[in-house]
Amino acid sequence: MATLSIPPVLTTPRDDAVQLYKAFKGFGCDTATVVHILAHRDATQRALIEQEYRAMYSEELSKRLASELSGDVKRAVLLWMPDPATRDATIVRSALSGDIIDLKAATEVICSRTSSQIQHFKQIYYARFHAYLEHDIENQASGDHRKLLLACVSTMRYEGPEVDRVMAEADAKSLYKAGERKLGTDEKTFIRIFSERSRPQLTAISFAYHSMYGKSLKKAVKSETSGLFEFALLTILMCAENPGKFFAKELHKAMKGIGTDDSKLTRIVVTRAEIDMQYIKAEYEKKHRKSLNDAIHSETSSHFRTFLLSLLGAIHR
Repeated sequence: MATLSIPPVLTTPRDDAVQLYKAFKGFGCDTATVVHILAHRDATQRALIEQEYRAMYSEELSKRLASELSGDVKRAVLLWMPDPATRDATIVRSALSGDIIDLKAATEVICSRTSSQIQHFKQIYYARFHAYLEHDIENQASGDHRKLLLACVSTMRYEGPEVDRVMAEADAKSLYKAGERKLGTDEKTFIRIFSERSRPQLTAISFAYHSMYGKSLKKAVKSETSGLFEFALLTILMCAENPGKFFAKELHKAMKGIGTDDSKLTRIVVTRAEIDMQYIKAEYEKKHRKSLNDAIHSETSSHFRTFLLSLLGAIHR
């Protein structure tokens, strides 16, 4: 569900390429124009602008953007330019092999994506970085967290709407035995069920668990696991039940307290803008009695603020 405000009278990709080139010329960069154009173009339009720019000026637009922009707005714009699968591959590769290893960012992306989305970005990961996603996970993650991530990227999950109630109850029972009823936790059972079941099936398991044992599966995960393994399980579960709520929660975490986690804020706004941003905004407001637009406005500034708010559909052309 896109929230981008696409202008009613569309300029052509060629017009946009010319305007961007003009914004780069001369002393300094006209960042406002760059933001104004790119924040209001969808994935297809952005790809066409890149093609036109390359054809007209014999250089890659992304390279030029990287040299002209700086700081938070540079990171945000460069993350915005590629298609979703290439973007996911880039985020995960950087999180697993960059200067700063960010296992939480890699986990957030892997555990919040569908099976087919993972398979798609896994192919791009190998083509672009000449590395296997599995190898990078093995090198950086550890223990049950590593086992769960590897299961997620190698298991094809069913993506249809059908649910098997009998199986859901059996799985709920298995999880109860593996967790709350046991001294210690049988992590293997959690890994197997959470990585193999479809989203509707996980939702049915969660419902069955609550009705059979009077406690939410989410609470059981929190009391039985910890650290990155807990975060991965909760991400899978929450994205099965209500992805909008999960991302609203993560955005709130990125902005609460002193200082803002700009890279997390950017990552979530950019990756969800063309998918489910309206739902995220609704969940955010429901929980915090404050609009996401207002929250981001008060935590950011300058071109970075304008860019993110444009992606939220708060700034129109």
